[in-house]
Formats: sequence, C-alpha cells, structure tokens
Amino acid sequence: MEEPLVAVDGLRKEFRQGFWMRRVEAVRGISFEVRRGDIFGFLGPNGAGKTTTIKMLTGLIRPTAGRAWLFGSPVPSPSAMKRVGFMPENPYVYPYLTPREFVELCGRLSGLGSRAARERTRHVLDQVGILYAADRRVGRLSKGMLQRTGLAAALVADPELLILDEPMSGLDPVGRKEVRDLIISERAQGRTIFFSTHILSDVETLCDRVAILRRGEVVVSGKLGDLLRREVKRVDLTFEGDTAALERELAAEGAVVRRAGDRLVVELEGAANVEPLLRRALDRGLSVAEVARKHETLEDLFVRKAIDEAPLSSAPPPGALV
Repeated sequence: MEEPLVAVDGLRKEFRQGFWMRRVEAVRGISFEVRRGDIFGFLGPNGAGKTTTIKMLTGLIRPTAGRAWLFGSPVPSPSAMKRVGFMPENPYVYPYLTPREFVELCGRLSGLGSRAARERTRHVLDQVGILYAADRRVGRLSKGMLQRTGLAAALVADPELLILDEPMSGLDPVGRKEVRDLIISERAQGRTIFFSTHILSDVETLCDRVAILRRGEVVVSGKLGDLLRREVKRVDLTFEGDTAALERELAAEGAVVRRAGDRLVVELEGAANVEPLLRRALDRGLSVAEVARKHETLEDLFVRKAIDEAPLSSAPPPGALV
C-alpha cells in the first residue's frame, strides 16, 4: 500500500495557562492518515483541536506526545514543508504590501527565482480571482480578498500538498463556489488537499475522507460514503389539492406536517408508513406531488458524533484552545 502523505499517531498537545499554570489538553491522542490524491475534510466544533493539530503538522508548535509524518519525514521537517502550501485560518498579510508583492515574497521565500516567482504570482492571483486588485495596498482589501491573497500565497510554490485552515472563511457564496472549484481543479492536477472547515455542505460536496474531532479526540474517521448511514432516515410526502382535512387529522395523530405554499408536506420516520398514507391521500382525491427519501447527511453525522454523543462529564475546562 502506498505510504500516506500525512500520518498522525497518538498526537497530543497540552498547554499551561494562567497564573497557576493550569494544564489544558487541546488535543488528546488523535490518529489519522491522508492518502495521496485525497481531499480530506477535518471537522469539529469550536474548541475541538483542529487548528492546534494543523499547527503541530506544520511545525509551528511541538506536540506534547505522539508522532506525525509529512511525506514520510517526521514532523517538524523543513524538507517536507517545501512540498506543502499552507494557509492559516486568519492569513496575516503585511499591510504595507500589495497582494502581488506579498505573494511574490512568499514565492521567493519558498525557493523560487525572481522570474519564476513573478510568473507564478500572476498565475495564482488570477486563479483565485484577485488579479484585478493585485496592486492595491492590503490595508484597503476586504476580508474575503485577504482570504484569496492567503490562498494564492499557499499555491505560489506549486505544492504537492495543500493544508488549508478554514479556506472559505469570509467569502460570499460566489467566492465559496470559486474556492470549491479551485480545490477540485487542484486535485485534478494531482495535488492532495487537507482542509478544516465549519461548512459541512462543502465537505459533503468535496471530500473523499473525513475526520471529526470532539474535545481533542477523533470520534469518526474514514471514507465519507462508508460513514453515512445508508438506510432511509425519513420520507417526505408532498400532496396537492384540498388537503385541509388531512392536515387536521394527521396533526391530531401527532404526525409532523408543514405547509409549502399550497402544498401539504408530511414527514414520516422511516419507510414503513408511506404506503398506508399514500392510499389514504389518494382515496381523498389528493395528488401526490413528491415522495422524497431522506438519508443521513454529513450534518446528521456531525451532530450525532460531535455533539449529541458528547457526555457532559467530558466538557473541556474553561479556556480550552482550538
């Protein structure tokens, strides 16, 4: 089997905080792998340990215990980081520079020659949709434009692995779509993408594999298709016609009913009661507009594993870090 690009084994991080140097465990022995060519989603609520883990992977902080590897080299590894493009959650761009100057500087620091850095800078600024503002001072840019500048800086050295911490933060819907398209395009060119986000719909659209953190621990990890429950969770039946009487009867029986304009929508748990309700509606002369089978979504999985199954006794201490 091919060696993973990112491998994490029992990684832990403990901080000391406050006057009494109280111990705070931000990451509690997590393990996962990222394979070549994957788009890997790293998920978890605030305080789960996502950013702390990314900082350990990139060598910005040292782990308390455990091991991690990039391209087979133990972290921290300057040689491995030459093959990585990294965008932090809140990219700091020197305010007195322009996007062109900043991205070109990042290219030179990554080892590109002056001509190559200049050419790559123009290419990636165009790629992330900010070439039109390449020569504006950074202090005049919006948060979304700063995110795009940070993404361009991560791409400028043509890395094999992209590590992106909340790449959609601050972007409008059009910007989010452009970044999603960019991630798919980069994977098509052979890059591997590891990114954290709170936007679950983006993960469900993009990712091959995911890991979900809860209070510093991995609670779910694997292929997205294997993790989601395949059985029908709910069936939504939509009826048209004179539905007032049926609505009153079903509401009195405790069914979940709602209006969608002139239509009546009935939510059924599972598929067992679908046929009896269809007969009942058709006998009343109603038309069936839609029968929608609802399967578990990533949001359902996230709530089930990262929120609902979290025991109160394991609540993080005050001041827990992300």
